Amino acid sequence: MNFIKRAILSMKARKGRTILQLFIFTIVCVLILSGFTIQSAANKASELARQELGGDVTLSVDREKQMEAQQKESSSSSSSTTTERRMFESTPVAVAAAKKLAELDHVAGYNLYSNTQALASGFEPIASSSDTSQSDDSTSSAQQQGPGGDSSDTNRPQMVQADLSVSGVLDSATATKFKAGTDKLVSGKAITESDVGKNVVMIEKTLAEENDLKVGDKIKIQSSDEATTVELTIQGIYETTDAGSDAAANFSFLNPYNTIYVPYTVANTIKGSDAKDTVDSAIYFMDDAANISAFEKAAKKVTAVDWDTFKLDANDATYQQMIGPINNVAAFSKNVVYIVSIAGALILGLLVMMQIRERKYEMGVLLAIGEKRSKLVGQFLVEILVVAILSFGIAAVSSHYVAQVVGNQLLTQQNATASESTSTTTNQRGPGGNGGPGGGGPGFGSSLTANTAEIKSLDIQVSLEDMLKMGGIGVGIAFISVLLPSILVLRMNPKTILTKQE
Repeated sequence: MNFIKRAILSMKARKGRTILQLFIFTIVCVLILSGFTIQSAANKASELARQELGGDVTLSVDREKQMEAQQKESSSSSSSTTTERRMFESTPVAVAAAKKLAELDHVAGYNLYSNTQALASGFEPIASSSDTSQSDDSTSSAQQQGPGGDSSDTNRPQMVQADLSVSGVLDSATATKFKAGTDKLVSGKAITESDVGKNVVMIEKTLAEENDLKVGDKIKIQSSDEATTVELTIQGIYETTDAGSDAAANFSFLNPYNTIYVPYTVANTIKGSDAKDTVDSAIYFMDDAANISAFEKAAKKVTAVDWDTFKLDANDATYQQMIGPINNVAAFSKNVVYIVSIAGALILGLLVMMQIRERKYEMGVLLAIGEKRSKLVGQFLVEILVVAILSFGIAAVSSHYVAQVVGNQLLTQQNATASESTSTTTNQRGPGGNGGPGGGGPGFGSSLTANTAEIKSLDIQVSLEDMLKMGGIGVGIAFISVLLPSILVLRMNPKTILTKQE
């Protein structure tokens, strides 16, 4: 009798065993296919997020190298009788050098930042509750005299505490707070590259309302030493949801309502002639976060930048926060595939082994009448492969729904875990950990990350590739579950099998 026909008859005769194998094999196939589809959906979501978000790379002074150089210079100076303290020095980036990097491949856009502080002239800033620097003439006089009230040095420029943060940018729309959604333009126009060299400004809505200012009005600001005055035309009004830091209660210029956006050339004018054609930092927006390394490698070859003084910092925190939960889900589903494949092979192998042991007499008779051992193994393979094919069909229909529910549930849990981690990190940094003044500089990456929308669901689709991978693993499980038990039994002599059966 043909071994394939014998396999079909055997399956009909042992319906209970066949149904049990079908049930187990179907569960294994559904879980394996669900794992593959979740991985595929996670990879697609990760790819889409990477292309949409890209990544930011910041060019700025290397503070660590700067401090190390000062330390070496101080320790090597044997002629000095006093120990010189290390100090913070501002080293600007040349605009020409920053633009050279913007011409490299993978740069989708860039922004330049030049931040400073200024005094309001002819209009009132939003007062901070504990800021008494402008409260009376005697206080101002004492500040101008300096600590101890010594005003003997009449030639020294007198500094007055600033009450405005001036955020000089190339493009306000891509400034960090605007990208994060913390700041939003409500009327007028944003600052763009075409405004470079123009005396225009964007002010906060509350500041505008308190001073009855509107788009088209002019305001004046002064440098902190009152030596430079600039008249600006209001071309835009924005609204902020930034709560500010605790320090804003003591210093008006840290109050988010007192932040004004100007072209970086205006900020440089306030800083003085030494700041001409320079910026504090430059941020480059990558077309794909995967290209950050390639950009950094190419940038290091640009000789216009002194790499002993400046450095590149990759900021893909937004991308990492968004895809972190997705990657965790993909890793989990990958582990599920491994575990289920191994467990499925072991369980089915055990069932087949029990089945073969129960059918020793049948095999002994077949071997005694001259049936080949390979056909006996083939019969067991046909039985398990028929079960496998039925399981593949059931899995193809049902795994989409299983994967959709399981994948989204896992993603929800991972998003909740990531949110808790972000909140803990923010709390450890303390309130108002937004970086320096100006509100638009690169120090505000945490704000951007916190406002990034989560990917809350996966687009689960069962593809032909996933089906083929599941089928390959399923067939492999079928072979393993049959071959190993068969080897143990088929090594026995037919006479020994029949004798033991008797």
